Amino acid sequence: MGRVSIVTHKGKRILYFDLSSCKATDVAAVVAAAKKVVSAEQPGSVLALTNVINTELSKDTSDIVKDFTAHNKPYVKASAVVGVEGLKKIIYNAVMAFSGRQLSAFATLDQAKDWLATQ
Repeated sequence: MGRVSIVTHKGKRILYFDLSSCKATDVAAVVAAAKKVVSAEQPGSVLALTNVINTELSKDTSDIVKDFTAHNKPYVKASAVVGVEGLKKIIYNAVMAFSGRQLSAFATLDQAKDWLATQ
């Protein structure tokens, strides 16, 4: 499975963006691929799941994620994120403020998928 994929959970189609264990220098490529996938979807239809477990942080990474989240706004019905802890909480809050979106944070991928399946 690639870093950008479609998974089905409880009959729901979820776009999965796997940034887990990415080096800061790799985040831009994953986000570029993810933008292409999201842009092909119908507005207001996407159930999005982003995994940032062990993702390397940098100023550039933060800016890239903020831009990605704002870009996705017209397409996303509901969005969940996994791996928001420590310094990532600061970036998470900044991303939500910057993008005007609500991203629900979860401790595990299964919790996030279960929640998205109810949306």
